[in-house]
Amino acid sequence: MTNFISVQLKKASEVDLAKPLCKFIQQSYPGAEAQAEHCRAAEELSRLRKSALGRPLDKHESSLETLLRYYDQLCAIEPKFPFSENQVCVTFTWKDAFDKGSLFGGSAKLALASLGYEKTCVLFNCGALASQIAAEQNLDNDEGLKAAAKHYQFASGAFQHIKDTVLSALNREPTVDISPDTVGTLSLIMLAQAQEVFFLKATRDKMKDGIIAKLANQAADYYGDAYKQCQYKDTLPKYFYFQEVFPVLAAKHCIMQANAEYHQSILAKQQKKFGEEIGRLQHAADLVKTVASRYDEYINVKDLVDKINRALAAAKKDNDFIYHDRVPDLKDLEPIGKASLVKSTPVVVPLSQKFTDLFEKMVPLQVQQSVSVYNQRKADLVNRSIAQMREATNLANGVLASLNLPAAIEDVSGDTVPQSILNKSKSVIEQGGIQTVDQLIKDLPELLQRNKEILDESLRLLDEEEATDNDLRAKFKERWQRTPSNELYKPLRAEGANYHNILNKAVQADGQVKERYQTHRDTIALLCKPEAELNAAIPSANPAKTLQGNEVVNVLRTLLASLDEVKKEREQLENDLKSVNFDMTSKFLTALAQDGAINEEAISVTELDRIYGSYTQKVQESLKKQEELLKNIQNAHQDFSKMKQSNNESNLREEVLKNLAVANDNFVELVANLKEGTKFYNELTEILLKFQNKCSDIIFARKTERDELLKDLQQSIAREPSAPSIPLPTYQTTPAAGSKPAASPAPTPAPRTMVGTKPQPPARPPPPVISAASSSPSALAPSGTAAAPAAAPAPTPGASAPAASTAPSQAQGPPYPTYPGYPGYCQMPMPMGYNPYMYGQYNLPYAPSPVYQTPGQPPYPPPQQPGYPFPQQPYYQQ
Repeated sequence: MTNFISVQLKKASEVDLAKPLCKFIQQSYPGAEAQAEHCRAAEELSRLRKSALGRPLDKHESSLETLLRYYDQLCAIEPKFPFSENQVCVTFTWKDAFDKGSLFGGSAKLALASLGYEKTCVLFNCGALASQIAAEQNLDNDEGLKAAAKHYQFASGAFQHIKDTVLSALNREPTVDISPDTVGTLSLIMLAQAQEVFFLKATRDKMKDGIIAKLANQAADYYGDAYKQCQYKDTLPKYFYFQEVFPVLAAKHCIMQANAEYHQSILAKQQKKFGEEIGRLQHAADLVKTVASRYDEYINVKDLVDKINRALAAAKKDNDFIYHDRVPDLKDLEPIGKASLVKSTPVVVPLSQKFTDLFEKMVPLQVQQSVSVYNQRKADLVNRSIAQMREATNLANGVLASLNLPAAIEDVSGDTVPQSILNKSKSVIEQGGIQTVDQLIKDLPELLQRNKEILDESLRLLDEEEATDNDLRAKFKERWQRTPSNELYKPLRAEGANYHNILNKAVQADGQVKERYQTHRDTIALLCKPEAELNAAIPSANPAKTLQGNEVVNVLRTLLASLDEVKKEREQLENDLKSVNFDMTSKFLTALAQDGAINEEAISVTELDRIYGSYTQKVQESLKKQEELLKNIQNAHQDFSKMKQSNNESNLREEVLKNLAVANDNFVELVANLKEGTKFYNELTEILLKFQNKCSDIIFARKTERDELLKDLQQSIAREPSAPSIPLPTYQTTPAAGSKPAASPAPTPAPRTMVGTKPQPPARPPPPVISAASSSPSALAPSGTAAAPAAAPAPTPGASAPAASTAPSQAQGPPYPTYPGYPGYCQMPMPMGYNPYMYGQYNLPYAPSPVYQTPGQPPYPPPQQPGYPFPQQPYYQQ
């Protein structure tokens, strides 16, 4: 009677997880050691998937353990890898577990680039395999009963979890097998079977009949709910799997109800309620009778029928002879209570007891994103501080150059190059001079062009795929059910537009640098010349020896020395700002573990203020100190200018010295800008190559998805009728007169689960042995017996005649010819149920004539045949 329902597994297509995961790891983790470790984990994950889904699974605990480990690993990597169509794009393809499709179309399947879809299908297989393992348990011992109950409750919980999460995990219509209606029904079926297992254990342990009745009634309730859900869902009855499940659920509902009534009747008997006992047994007998008449091919209830009938007969006998208790109507019986000992096992990760995270050292994606935003905040803070200091240094250099300091106080002879100008000239020559600037400017267009080509190629790939998608969508219209490319590529196109803007701004900056270089190129070239040529290029003037040793000059020198000290401190402060490094991963991990979420802004602002607060304060102090020094230098220079003799020659010399100082400052700034520009273009090339790889990956995934969808559409189109059915002419559908109509093809019967065999017709009795003495005509028709009358020449159509009884005494040969004109032909009455075994090949009741009878010859006189000594079996009548 224990016929349990198990669920079929879904089949998955092969997927290489290692390649896309390794590519993401290489893009996201700079450390070579960390990359190698994470890539090994990705390869191990790919092998685990192949072991869990790439082979037939045995109905054993070890196979279920492999599936559970893979599901746990999927849950573990979900927050660490951005699985989506436009990031880590992996397309998972699964076939419907119940829809087997057609001969030409193949089975239904769905392909999605969603880790949630993969998790849902794997959990479905976990529940399905658990149901199969439970169905294989030996229910004759406690271990088997406990294992079956545990697996059925786990399967129920797995299917219930899918029902609650599938729509949010997929964001589209799922296949029927994982739809909320289907998995909800499966969850109820598994729960009902777990309750039945507890009923069997209570029966085996001989618990009180009242408890057993409640357990059975609860199981009947669960089976009834599952059957109603199957009936009310329009999509389920068309699947062959559910066509087989329906009668089992209906039969189990009746059987559990009958068991509840049977055990409740025993309780009524113990309470001396003999009428109630008979009423419940009658109801139980009616229930099992219904099962035996309607669902006998699915479940055998012979033992239960016999047990209930014996109890009912004994109860009736005792009541009729002894108790004479009134038998109440069924509606007057008190309802049987219910006791549920089962519940769906909730899905709590990890499901496997042997699970270890392959990517344990990899931080979650949320932490990665928070660290990335923090690094951006830190870079903005550092760059802003450095920019303020560099701007202040350029301002100071500009002010000193406009005042011709320190060259003005160093120019004592009026015909030699000041030492500060010589130092600047030496520095320019050491850095390569004007040739360095020319080479850096020459390299910029090549770097720019390379980046433009990479970006244009990436966007061209997106344009081509989007155009193909639009063409197919216009062709197949609503059948082309996948995310439109123009929606999917919005983040990529926004990223590409951002890169375009960056390149345009870089082109503008390059133009400004070139323009500035052209303005100061001649002066920079003058600085690159030897000291003699440089001295000749500077006009001579009268010396200002009277100013040497003056208090104003000494003040200026002191202030200039202090300003140089501020510049040196600023350079050291800039290096300190760049060298500060603090890993925020542990902070964010702690916040995620404590709160379940990360408030990145609050944590980052607090930490940045703690780490860089002192440096920011030093920068502001440096800027304030420089401002005071420049103010004092300008005041002292005014006093110095009043004391210095002024003429045309000295003014011209001072102007040239100012220009040389400005040229030095511009050279230093130009070289720094050009080197930063070169570094920027090289770094941008790496970023654009990653962007191109991202575009190539998503386009490859979209192409794979497009090919799969095209194949499915072609198969579905091939299954559709090419034209409406044409009615056949009446002369082809109506059989001709006298012709036998063609038999309509019988429907294929459902597979039968036969526990016992149906009664077969009785065997044909053996023919009598006819002795030689009885072969004479007189022996065949003795006087005084009711022998068969003389047979008519031919049997009347539609009448049944008794079969003539002449049995062969030798081995039966081929049927003897019985048409007129053949030697040995003897005409005799043939019954409707003609049996060729009646006549032997060599001992006919009448000797065949040795003379060949020509057509038209009168037949032999009909012999008188006795009746068949045994009654004719109705199974052999025609």
